[in-house]
Amino acid sequence: MAYRYLGNSGLKISEITYGNWLTHGSQVENDIATQCVRAALDAGITTFDTADVYANGAAETVLGDALKGERRESLEIFTKVYFPVGPKGPNDTGLSRKHILEGIDASLRRLGTEYVDLYQAHRYDVETPLEETIAAFGDVVRQGKALYIGVSEWTADQLRAGQELARQNGFSIISNQPQYSALWRVIEDQVIPTSKELGISQIVWSPIAQGVLTGKYLPGQPLPDGSRAKDDKGGDKMIARYLDDQTLTRVQQLKPIADDLGITMAQLAVAWVLANDNIAAALVGASRPEQIAENIKASEVTLDADVLAKIDDALGDSVERDAGKTGSPEARLV
Repeated sequence: MAYRYLGNSGLKISEITYGNWLTHGSQVENDIATQCVRAALDAGITTFDTADVYANGAAETVLGDALKGERRESLEIFTKVYFPVGPKGPNDTGLSRKHILEGIDASLRRLGTEYVDLYQAHRYDVETPLEETIAAFGDVVRQGKALYIGVSEWTADQLRAGQELARQNGFSIISNQPQYSALWRVIEDQVIPTSKELGISQIVWSPIAQGVLTGKYLPGQPLPDGSRAKDDKGGDKMIARYLDDQTLTRVQQLKPIADDLGITMAQLAVAWVLANDNIAAALVGASRPEQIAENIKASEVTLDADVLAKIDDALGDSVERDAGKTGSPEARLV
């Protein structure tokens, strides 16, 4: 396993990071989730990402239980705040001072730890003054409840404004967590150049495009049983954008590229993400322990310019590049 610095900080994280969205406390049983975490640890993954909203807190609890007994200093535990949680009352959402300070305490209880290494704004909150949000995150750091602060799906302008206020408050934003894959490249035009300027790394989610880049979805064929595309707990909605025959046909053109390298299509997809020098880590989930062992091999793969060009040619106009699709909702969900 290789490790990379997170933003302009001294924190190193495993470039394959274990994420438990749509799995722990939701899609898979707790004992299987624990086996997946143990497999991640055995593979050299030290960084684990979750959020309070995943399964309404259950994902944090499952992750905390799975990590019990591990040396805390040898782990990097990340979580997030923003989306509605608990009974979903008027203050159980957003990035108000009240929700951030109450949210970190609840997350620490569920995770069974005294601090998280990275506390992230899960989205930008257009209904709370940014000054209030950043000041609250600064207090979380000063209280020792989080070592570093990150964000998720912020635009270039939001990153710039947030970083300026953070530095005025005595800390820095060191990471952004956007969606990014060979099929979804909306951060490349604005977010990545701005992040490089500001000392911010990306921790990217969905590097395999919800499983589409594994090649298991075939054009004109029924959706596989047990796949993300048949998950009625949220996974089906996320993957739907990729399931047209044109995209699936183009994805199949990646198979000979992967075969020539002696790797799987999933490993090719993760290695493609890690080829970008602003990416600190690719978030990879699992519903079975053996998936971890396969995905981890992407950390050993280096793609040269010719291979990257072949991938671009194969995917063609199926790639989404519109920078306007970067970002957070324009209003809270509740």
